[in-house]
Amino acid sequence: MTYTPAAIKRIYYTLLLGNTLAASLIWGINTIFLLDAGLSNLEAFAANAFFTAGMVLFEVPTGIVADMWGRRASFLLGTITLAISTGLYVLLWQVEASFWLWALVSVLLGLGFTFFSGATEAWLVDALQATGYEGTLETVFGRGQVLAGVGMLTGSVAGGYIAQLTNLGVPFVVRAAVLGVMFVIAFVLMRDIGFTPKRDGRPLAEMKKIVANSLEYGWRIPAVKYLMLSGLFTGGVLIYVFYALQPYLLDLYGDPQAYGIAGLAAAIVAGAQIVGGLLTAHIRHLFQRRTSALIAAEVIASAAVIFMGLIQKFWVALALIVVWGLISAAATPIRQAYLNGLIPSQQRATILSFDSLMGSSGGVVAQPVLGRAADIWGYPASYIMSGVLTGLSIPFIARARKQKAPADFAVEAPQTPAP
Repeated sequence: MTYTPAAIKRIYYTLLLGNTLAASLIWGINTIFLLDAGLSNLEAFAANAFFTAGMVLFEVPTGIVADMWGRRASFLLGTITLAISTGLYVLLWQVEASFWLWALVSVLLGLGFTFFSGATEAWLVDALQATGYEGTLETVFGRGQVLAGVGMLTGSVAGGYIAQLTNLGVPFVVRAAVLGVMFVIAFVLMRDIGFTPKRDGRPLAEMKKIVANSLEYGWRIPAVKYLMLSGLFTGGVLIYVFYALQPYLLDLYGDPQAYGIAGLAAAIVAGAQIVGGLLTAHIRHLFQRRTSALIAAEVIASAAVIFMGLIQKFWVALALIVVWGLISAAATPIRQAYLNGLIPSQQRATILSFDSLMGSSGGVVAQPVLGRAADIWGYPASYIMSGVLTGLSIPFIARARKQKAPADFAVEAPQTPAP
């Protein structure tokens, strides 16, 4: 197969679409699934917190796997791990297992996702540079966001109605099957291009070197550090807001068995993601700097979440979900392009994984706290708290903006050489 920029983009879009489709089959009913298994709100969101704890524990190690043994190897490991842990979730649901078993399998789910985070994005950027791509990264990430939205829209709606027609476990089984298909596709199409894995090195020595370089070119660069710190307040809160929509909308709708409505919430977010991805390039050109666009997006997203809690009307909540999803989706490719413009190729997967780790770390604390708040004061209060926490990310993005990094102004794909 001849690898050109167009071929690389097609492979990336295929992997992104397939993975999002698989993952989103349970996004519309996951919280209801956990509650149906006998967990309380606190336990359900604590299980989600263990999922994010798994991402915290394994983000950097799996990023190192991608940088040492290849992005393709990392992706393939992710599909296998996620398929197995998804199957275990169904088993726990069937036997109404104790909370600690849910916590353990949730950690394994987190491990599965960490094999994807950083590795797929790093594979794309390196391969595009190696094949002479001359366009903007925002364009590629924006189109990827659109396709991810299509996958999420399809998967979330299908998952909700599959659950309604059969039972809550079937969407999880279908997800595992789709992940098996994605393993085959990635095995055939995906090759490490523009990056040479260091498989002949000593693992511990290479890990130490990669981590040291990642700190040097990641955390010790102020613009990167502050952007990562902002993720502490957005990553985990975003997960809570999304998953709490399922029972919250059912409460507002007045029918706790209307699983299709729960899937509709995820579908609305997916539709907003599609539109947001299409608008990314236009929104980027409204601002001279990428960080200005990110700050504006966080202000709007924070306000939307707060109003979800203040205005307890079903149709108003749906409209605010659209605003929140659209803004979040439009900002994501801009953030990706900014961060990739600041880091070198050889440490790209590890640093991107470390960035994901920061968001997951916030979720470990935020999700059980917000879930407990929902148990005590109700979902509206937890949404107001979520909006306030999201707003705390803004000062850190402002600090990144003060650094005046070249990537903040750039409109072309970065060409950062490896050190």
